[in-house]
Amino acid sequence: MSEVLDTIDHRILSILQKDATKSVDAISEQVALSRNACWRRIKAMEASGVIRARVALLDPIKVGCPLTVLVLIRTDHHSDAWRKDFAAAVSVLPEITTAQRMTGDLDYVLTVRLADVAAYDTFYKRLTSRIPVSDISASFVMEDIKDTTALPL
Repeated sequence: MSEVLDTIDHRILSILQKDATKSVDAISEQVALSRNACWRRIKAMEASGVIRARVALLDPIKVGCPLTVLVLIRTDHHSDAWRKDFAAAVSVLPEITTAQRMTGDLDYVLTVRLADVAAYDTFYKRLTSRIPVSDISASFVMEDIKDTTALPL
């Protein structure tokens, strides 16, 4: 499938972003396509990587990680080896839900989900024992005003 998505693809993706458990029959009805045509489009978008995965979104409070922490990292290390070591350290810490390399004053921003501030302290020690950083700070989220996985289409 080409990377160019048409209006019907966008409608299918919007439906799946809201509820990936919808049946192909239900989706095809909503987008006015035959079941087979809709199924082929979904399969093509999966094969091309437009649809990366279908997942269950969990309630962080109910699973014991209500605290969101933005961890801001600066480093004096910019070698390939350090970046690989950093990626390896990040990949083994399940509390990290996103890790992004940045432009500007910060080098990296991590989003971390935890039970409480004491759990953050434990996480901090585990992270900094795995990788050297020149500066690390954290901001604790007080309120989620908008929290979505849906991309604008």
